[in-house]
Amino acid sequence: MTTPAWFAELQEAAQAEYESLPMPTRKIESWRFGNIKQLDFEGFTPEDQTNITLSIPDLPEGVICMPFEEALEKHSDLLQQYFMRNTPRLGSEKFAALHKANVKGGLFLYVPDDVVVETPIEVNHSLSGSNKISFPHTLIITGKNAEVSVLDRFSSANNEDAGLCIAVNDLIAGEGSRLTYCALQEVNLTSRFIQINETTVERGATAKAFTLNTGAQWARNESLSKLNGEGGHSDMLSCSIPSGTQQFDQRTFQHHAAPHTNSDLLYKNSLHENAKTVFSGLILVDEDAHYTDAYQTCRNLMMNDTAEANSMPGLEINADQVKCSHGSTSATISDEEIFYLRARGIPPHKARRLIALGFSAQAVDKIGNEVLETAAFEAIERKFATL
Repeated sequence: MTTPAWFAELQEAAQAEYESLPMPTRKIESWRFGNIKQLDFEGFTPEDQTNITLSIPDLPEGVICMPFEEALEKHSDLLQQYFMRNTPRLGSEKFAALHKANVKGGLFLYVPDDVVVETPIEVNHSLSGSNKISFPHTLIITGKNAEVSVLDRFSSANNEDAGLCIAVNDLIAGEGSRLTYCALQEVNLTSRFIQINETTVERGATAKAFTLNTGAQWARNESLSKLNGEGGHSDMLSCSIPSGTQQFDQRTFQHHAAPHTNSDLLYKNSLHENAKTVFSGLILVDEDAHYTDAYQTCRNLMMNDTAEANSMPGLEINADQVKCSHGSTSATISDEEIFYLRARGIPPHKARRLIALGFSAQAVDKIGNEVLETAAFEAIERKFATL
């Protein structure tokens, strides 16, 4: 493959940026309550090759869907225009630079104006090799009034080798378009996982981004949604089910940069055994973004007394005539709920599992795509089968 000159220069600059940026510390607000020890990547080396498979349905004319490295050669101008054009700002700037410096594989998808892709496109990323780092990149661009949905799966080739994945996805929802993205993270329990999501929503567009975390020893998810045009709508959805000593760190940013925009964030965490979660979210309304309608909700279901959930929701409002709310709750399963199900012949352990499944289902149901919802529920079932 011939690497375009602009991309080679970009990667060289990104490597220098990575080396110059300091390591995060817990004194920084964006890493408050975070596990800094997980950021020691000594001994890890980049994957020699990408491990990705695509499941591509029959596509309408004009749609471009191919591996990232192939798109670099065939559609260099489009990639140069959209690839990581925004600077991450939720704490992992250093690791975004490392991703930019090393990215080889992933998905490139372009849907032109007025084109609807009926069947979801499925991507499978596999972590292989002990002490290897993979850098998958997903870049999705929808034109005016276009529509598409994508399922990103992240898994490990085996259950023993400790890997590291630093994934980035750029989602650009063009004017009046509908873009649905679903990421299922099921890597093995000895690996670490960082995912950085940047969603841009233009005038009258709708973007939905759903993330499921069931795997990884430690995972960090950063998700930013910027609403640039009037009538834009963003759904930010997540379901996490940590168990054992798993730790999931979630940071979000809903940025309303235009008036008459709407965003809705719903994060559901079901914590088992000695698991730990961190949620930190901010809604920012710019000065001219009047009539914003924004919601931010994080719910934690504590399945054991030894689990720990830290939540830090926040608002920054600089406009008039807005409707914004945020909140976080942590609760256990009540004796009344267990009694209700036991009275109907359901054993206590099954009753607890049913309640936890129902708790997670609320976020999954909001995806609004039957294929993606089914895939998410199957992944949740696989996790509960191990508990």
